[in-house]
Formats: sequence, C-alpha cells, structure tokens
Amino acid sequence: MDMTKVYNVDEFKDAVTLATLKEVSNILSERGYNPINQIVGYLMSGDPGYITSYKDARAKITSLNQTKILEVLVKEVIK
Repeated sequence: MDMTKVYNVDEFKDAVTLATLKEVSNILSERGYNPINQIVGYLMSGDPGYITSYKDARAKITSLNQTKILEVLVKEVIK
C-alpha cells in the first residue's frame, strides 16, 4: 500500500478515446444507425453531421482528435 503507482498518460488517453468511441457507437446503434458506417464517414470526411447529436454523441466524438481516434483503432487491431 505504501508504493507509488506510476500511470502512463498515453495509455490513459487511449482508454478514454476507446471508451468514448464505444459510447458513441452504442448511441448510434440506439438511434438505428450503423455505427461503423457513421464513424468511418465522420473520420473520412471530418463532417460531424455523420454523428447524431442525440445524447451529445456528436460533442463527445468531436472532442477527440481524429488522428488520435485512428491511432487508437490501429493499436487495437495490431495488439
């Protein structure tokens, strides 16, 4: 209990990014959208109109850096 825990900031940011993507994906599914198509459309075009504003999904995903989203997704695939 007396030991100091060291956290990696990059790992924390990746986890937040991934959690946000999952949350946005769930919101898109709830609204009847195909989350893969909508998120890819957003990432390819940069147009936030691909993401519904329902439950602040658009604000959540646009708060993330698009390059960081892609980086986290690639990291998840090549793990």
